[in-house]
Amino acid sequence: MRIEQCSFCGAPVYPGHGQMFVRNDCKIFRFCTSKCRKNFGMKRNPMKLKWTKTFRKANGKELAVDSTMDFERRRHCPVKYNRELVQDTLKVMKRVEEIKQRRQRDLWEKRMERAAKQEKRDAVTALKHNIDWIEDVEVKHVARDDMVAVQSETEQKKTKRREAARKRVAKQREVEKAAGMSTKTSSVKK
Repeated sequence: MRIEQCSFCGAPVYPGHGQMFVRNDCKIFRFCTSKCRKNFGMKRNPMKLKWTKTFRKANGKELAVDSTMDFERRRHCPVKYNRELVQDTLKVMKRVEEIKQRRQRDLWEKRMERAAKQEKRDAVTALKHNIDWIEDVEVKHVARDDMVAVQSETEQKKTKRREAARKRVAKQREVEKAAGMSTKTSSVKK
């Protein structure tokens, strides 16, 4: 049983499902649904449609470049049947799948970490504008403390970025000076 991939969205197409389109140049396209076939017919770019795997991989939502993907590639060289080889292959396939799942989970956690930081920033801006709406004094003080902590954290990050930028500029100037000096000395020697 061979599971093909949809030529438009990248979803799996199981045997007996989907549609196949053969172009005049004998290139075969497989589609999982009529939605994919119609979008292909309208010459839409799958990289611009958020629901396709192509878009998700291009925008860092899913693993795109990973060594575990090499095992999924189709190989066109026939191999003579060997029972031990099949058993070893099945063991390796399970292990590769575990590794792939772990890496996908790590990627998801990293993405959600960024989302949590953004939510925190949004909450702080909402607090900044609407802190007067809070009637309970204790809750108001806790909210103010949280707001001050987040603001000081952002200020520290800004100062670190500024220092890094200054160091980069200073380093660039030193390199330019050294390059300028070497060109002057080389022109004097001639």
